[in-house]
Amino acid sequence: MIYLKRSSWLTNIHAGRKENEMTMLPKEKIDRINELSNKSKSEGLTTKEQEEQQSLRQQYLQAFRSSMKNTLKGVTVVDPNGNDVTPQKLKDEKKFNLH
Repeated sequence: MIYLKRSSWLTNIHAGRKENEMTMLPKEKIDRINELSNKSKSEGLTTKEQEEQQSLRQQYLQAFRSSMKNTLKGVTVVDPNGNDVTPQKLKDEKKFNLH
């Protein structure tokens, strides 16, 4: 089993801000994604709505990936003995972002 430990500096940087304000899409866009999804299931979408849906999905995925990447940059992986086993690639990424 491997444990993840989130760095405290990441928490301090984001203090006072809601998590979804940093990287997620605005609520209106997420609501529109859901609206188009429901319409697609019930009655179908026009070509223009299909293009809008695809564009919104891509924006959502980009925001999600960015958020996940930022989260991983603040994580340290430790084994059950407490040894740091964070992959070197992640350690290098952390060093790059601190300078």
